[in-house]
Amino acid sequence: MVLQYLDHLDDEDFERALQELQLTKSIWTIDLAYLMRHFGVKHRFCTQTLGVDKGYKNQSFYRKHFDTEENRVNQLFAQAKSCKVLVEKCTVTIQDIQEHLSQGHLAIVLVNAVLLLCDLCSSPVKYCCFLPIGQKCFCRNPDYQGHFIVLCGYNKASGSIFYNNPAYADRMCSTSVTNFEEARTSYGTDEDILFVYTDS
Repeated sequence: MVLQYLDHLDDEDFERALQELQLTKSIWTIDLAYLMRHFGVKHRFCTQTLGVDKGYKNQSFYRKHFDTEENRVNQLFAQAKSCKVLVEKCTVTIQDIQEHLSQGHLAIVLVNAVLLLCDLCSSPVKYCCFLPIGQKCFCRNPDYQGHFIVLCGYNKASGSIFYNNPAYADRMCSTSVTNFEEARTSYGTDEDILFVYTDS
């Protein structure tokens, strides 16, 4: 979604990049940082954990791929600097995010989909803007469900954050800053945020 917006997306190049970077069904934020680097997109990946948090091994969302992914992901973190993938262990505030967005840039954020509520999607999708109306909503599952969203704006007066959900190509979603903060800082996200600079 981001590469397409930045006009860096060619289907053949994208498929080739996925093969070269060995991106599997299990995609971590570090994978997206390497993908941005591959396409020459200026980025900055901020996280609370440099590598894999072993505590996630027992979470149902991570359990299936944890053993096979742990070494691969840790190796990506270890090689990031030499591969010119910018990774920082730091805390990001909502003000940092708003400042980034105010300059016309984007951010890819890992959220807990169980907690994220869209204020614009109509019922019953309002409570789960990840599936079309009539389909079973995985968001009602009480466990953590990692999902990436693309932040594209905010309204300080109303306290809203605007984002695009890769599950939907036909709408922009909105949530309160309070709800967004709850979803992005939930255990399981490592507070991962990939700042993407549109002038790259």
